[in-house]
Amino acid sequence: MTRPQRIALVAGEASGDILGAGLMQALKQQRPDIEFIGVGGPLMQAEGLQPYFPMERLAVMGLVEVLGRLPELLSRRKRLVQTLIAAQPDVFIGIDAPDFNLGLEFKLRRAGIKTVHYVSPSVWAWRQKRVLKIRDACDLMLTLFPFEAQFYTEHGVPVRFVGHSLADTIPLEADRAAARAELDLPPVGPVVALMPGSRGGEVAKLGSLFLDAAQRLRELRPGIRFVLPCASAERRAQLEALLAGRDLPLSLLDGRSHTALAACDAVLIASGTATLEALLYKRPMVVAYKLAPLTYRILRRLVKSPYISLPNLLAQRLLVPELIQDAATPEALAQTLLPLLDNGVAQTEGFDAIHRTLRQGASQSAATGVLALLERN
Repeated sequence: MTRPQRIALVAGEASGDILGAGLMQALKQQRPDIEFIGVGGPLMQAEGLQPYFPMERLAVMGLVEVLGRLPELLSRRKRLVQTLIAAQPDVFIGIDAPDFNLGLEFKLRRAGIKTVHYVSPSVWAWRQKRVLKIRDACDLMLTLFPFEAQFYTEHGVPVRFVGHSLADTIPLEADRAAARAELDLPPVGPVVALMPGSRGGEVAKLGSLFLDAAQRLRELRPGIRFVLPCASAERRAQLEALLAGRDLPLSLLDGRSHTALAACDAVLIASGTATLEALLYKRPMVVAYKLAPLTYRILRRLVKSPYISLPNLLAQRLLVPELIQDAATPEALAQTLLPLLDNGVAQTEGFDAIHRTLRQGASQSAATGVLALLERN
């Protein structure tokens, strides 16, 4: 009697746990007898993953934090290589966490185990020579975006564009009236969502700037209202301190960023993954970002892409305004956003086309790619 196929997965953070759980569910629909081993969070465990250790041991961000945990991370990876080689899974899938997973994939592939990497690192934007390491590390790259797949094809890496799970779950047309009712906002009148980022450093650099821009927008458009979703209790406290002494018709929300996007007419937003959510909700946006001056100068030399925001990278053109560093002033942000309150159709038509392109049934498509790899000799 042959054993069922065994798939190993490693996810290092909550977003990877979501993707991993969706992939596992899709795999089970096609092959109900699959066994799952590796590292993942509660969602992956609910789908049947037998975890070797808690996912939280891999969830670390920031250079200093990584350096402090480096001995543990290297030790865990070494032991994981040994454990997985002994377990002999039919395929290994590293979900995001490229600094941890690509090294793991390289060693497993050398040991004869097929490897998949799910979610491309930003290798197309900077440190492009990493693609050589990726080519050696994985038998298949699963990408969320089509421009990533094009990059890997050009560099001889087997790749499958699977789309983005958010594009599958967010409706093609959001119900603005229902979202406004949920947030106790008036059914008519302009509403702008302010989204200065989810991390403390981002809010420190952009919070006051966005609030100053909001005050200028209120002068230019009396009757305007604002919503600002807070990613955590810490971000809410940080923003409440920045709001002290200001007179703004602004609602701070605990999470609920998707409801805020559905309710608003336009978005002032930090460059990052939230821009994809704003795009999928078809809300016109202005993207802003500020970095420490030295970091900005270094990245300007390293980054190869002409754009920083996902909407422009996906459109392969300047679809949304990007105001970076010194160009991001309250006046410039307000003046750039104001016309979008009345006519953002050029953006939203582009957003709709991108949404449809990304709506591929990501988990099912990823599962099909994994199973096709398994069937290859």
